[in-house]
Amino acid sequence: MIPSIALLSPSEPLYSVWNYKFADMMKIFVINNYGQFCHLIHRALRDLDVESQLVQNTTPVDEILAKEPDGLVLSGGPSMERIGLCETYVREIDLPILGICLGHQLIAKTFGAPVISGEHGGYAEVEIEILDEDDIFRGLGAKEIVWASHADEVATLPDEFIRLARSAISEIEAMKHKTRPLYGLQFHPEVSHTKRGNEILLNFIRICEEYGAKA
Repeated sequence: MIPSIALLSPSEPLYSVWNYKFADMMKIFVINNYGQFCHLIHRALRDLDVESQLVQNTTPVDEILAKEPDGLVLSGGPSMERIGLCETYVREIDLPILGICLGHQLIAKTFGAPVISGEHGGYAEVEIEILDEDDIFRGLGAKEIVWASHADEVATLPDEFIRLARSAISEIEAMKHKTRPLYGLQFHPEVSHTKRGNEILLNFIRICEEYGAKA
């Protein structure tokens, strides 16, 4: 049974599991939020020599941790009504987590930030301005072309987060928690339209490896 989350702070994860592995043994789970690109995330990670599994978003926390993943990716999806236990994962699992599109938005919602309907629905190429390279944008330029939908978007930055990127469409294209390895991207790094998406995913893999080495 999953413990009640009512008394848990998102800044104080309940679970921690680490058995450090070398990079060629990295294991990253993709939490399936029923997005149309979910399988592309899984495939992109496998193409980068990561052991990856698609996991239903109703899977209990203890079942996920029993398989000892090194990190999680929260996929995009159609609506907040179908995110299953994702907010619980964000609150309780002490692993690097990358939220993509809806995954990004649900991380913000977990920390109390509003998610609103955007003025620019549909997918399109967007130029983002990287304000803070941090680890997730390591090695990228000051501006990059990405593929994104802004049908919904994070309205304001959660209190415990740092804004990493913006665009002419959205002020919060990417964010990171100040102390935990939680990252959110409004755009999709797993599709070819995001010019340097593989580099972003590789950076997340490195984040997972480095976080495991510290534990």
